[in-house]
Amino acid sequence: MRVRPPVVMVLAAVALGAGALSATPAQAGTPNGVRTVRACSTPTRARTFACLAERRTDLPVPHALGPNAVPAGLGPAALQSAYRLPGGSAGTGATVAVVDAYNNPNAESDLATYRAQFGLPACTTGNGCFRKVNQNGGTTPLPANSPGWSAEISLDLDMVSATCPNCHILLVEASSAYDSDLYAAVDYAAAHAKYVSNSWGGGEYTGQTVDDVHFNHPGVAITVSSGDSGYGVEYPASSPYVTAVGGTSLTRNTGVARGWTETAWSGAGSGCSSFAAKPSWQPASSVCTRRREADVAAVADPATGVAVYSTYGDSGWAVYGGTSAAAPIVAAVYALAGTPGGTDYPAAYPYAHTGSLFDITSGANGSCSGALCHAGAGWDGPTGLGTPNGVAAFAPGGSAGVTVTNPGAQTGVVGTAVSLTLSASGGTGPYTWAATGLPTGLSLNASTGVVSGLPTTAGTYAVTVTATSGTASGGATFTWSISANGAVCTAGQRLGNPGFETGNPAPWTSTPAVVSSNGSGETSHSGTWFAWLDGYGTTHTDTLSQTVTIPSTCTSAVLTFWLKITTAETTTTVAFDKLTVKVGATTIATYSNLNKSGYLQRSFNLNAYKGQTVAITFTGTEDSSLATSFVVDDTALTLS
Repeated sequence: MRVRPPVVMVLAAVALGAGALSATPAQAGTPNGVRTVRACSTPTRARTFACLAERRTDLPVPHALGPNAVPAGLGPAALQSAYRLPGGSAGTGATVAVVDAYNNPNAESDLATYRAQFGLPACTTGNGCFRKVNQNGGTTPLPANSPGWSAEISLDLDMVSATCPNCHILLVEASSAYDSDLYAAVDYAAAHAKYVSNSWGGGEYTGQTVDDVHFNHPGVAITVSSGDSGYGVEYPASSPYVTAVGGTSLTRNTGVARGWTETAWSGAGSGCSSFAAKPSWQPASSVCTRRREADVAAVADPATGVAVYSTYGDSGWAVYGGTSAAAPIVAAVYALAGTPGGTDYPAAYPYAHTGSLFDITSGANGSCSGALCHAGAGWDGPTGLGTPNGVAAFAPGGSAGVTVTNPGAQTGVVGTAVSLTLSASGGTGPYTWAATGLPTGLSLNASTGVVSGLPTTAGTYAVTVTATSGTASGGATFTWSISANGAVCTAGQRLGNPGFETGNPAPWTSTPAVVSSNGSGETSHSGTWFAWLDGYGTTHTDTLSQTVTIPSTCTSAVLTFWLKITTAETTTTVAFDKLTVKVGATTIATYSNLNKSGYLQRSFNLNAYKGQTVAITFTGTEDSSLATSFVVDDTALTLS
């Protein structure tokens, strides 16, 4: 049966939702001898995330302190000094939402102790500053209690308080650590706050681009911890709609002008996504053609960790770290900076204001070569663009300029379908596309930047395209020559993305998750990517289609593709699951579970369709039990 790969963290930790932190058998050490324990366990069930808090276990744990005592770990004054954060009334009126799983029954009382110890204004349900709800926004019923996630919740609430003492806090508790529950909590948080912190994550998985809808909330700053296991990508930090927050080691140093020294933390997550496309605001890089993390960073090393007060399954005052600390810090910095633009993705803001960050230039989180593991000038994986230097890098208003990639001179034939995807970089949000001078019959999708259609008039056209993001725009000009219908038959293979190696369907259209990669449960005929129809073991239909024109002047047209069929069906007589191949409305082939085999090349003469524009369509249908997978790769429509 086809299932989504487990969303898990490679962590050693306490049992999920049970047991006190002190009962954890596995601990981790750092090179300087600091001992830590993870708050949350490694998930053992698919589609489950882990929190990323780490507590030091090599320090005394006082349950209570006198009013003038200073808890171990960095407190509000230290963080505000290190990151030059504004005081006074900054942040008043802003609400930061914290999304976590399960319930911390002591969340409000522990928060009150933390704030009172450091002289911060009271933040309670009674004065309207604090609110705790379930993933649907209700105050009852709350989820089951969990010691591990309670520690994470306390860390998150304390870091928002330390960074933005005047901010209101909305705690949204998901019913469980399953992705569907946490995603529902994120959706509720984004609908009720402009700043949302997520201190949890897991491995990337096929289908995460579909789940990105839960993080695609323009006008909301969503921060996500990059991970605590060193070099390696996590989701949802790799979503192109969030700010991925890495980690640093932060120590006081009176010998430098800043008063602090900061280096990359060895545990900070980083890397290049296997699935997410590069967001428009992230500049192109030779180290990665897709989405890369992190974007920015803050203190995360438990050895230089933060003070936290937590009593449910914990013992009071403790020192915590992990990128769990960094994500709420950065979310609160966004709140100090002001309300995001309504159509903006605030992850873009730091890229437009790199001079307003502390660039972290030393330290590493792994042995990979280059910037993905090693801190250096400019962007690097463990720390992104750097850490907050005031709030200007997180403020709306000032966007990076937009640059449109010139596609170069284009050619076409009257009556032959066109599909050209334009691209751009820069800006702070989605692009709005426009064009002048397009060949007759072609149009530009203002949202996707795809030019498509059937040219109707021969000629040479001067085309200008523009992309606008926020207040910034850019453009490019090129020629597009259209020759008369039937004048030429361009010999060779004419299907777009024939082996699916772009990692996306276009110019094919398909149902979700059809285009898959090696490691997802099936394998390609060649390359890395392929089209996987059905294989779910339940009633399901998948489609894959591309429209092509076969000029009348071609002497031959041949459709070929490689097909692999695997099945759990045992019958040798009944076709329960089927794949049909159509050209236009005509079925040219049908396969079923009875045809199971490894990759075989199939070939069909399409001379009957010369002079026509037709859709080549694969449709897989599966019944309610026993999975059958139809895997298509290396397609070709060869004209001569």
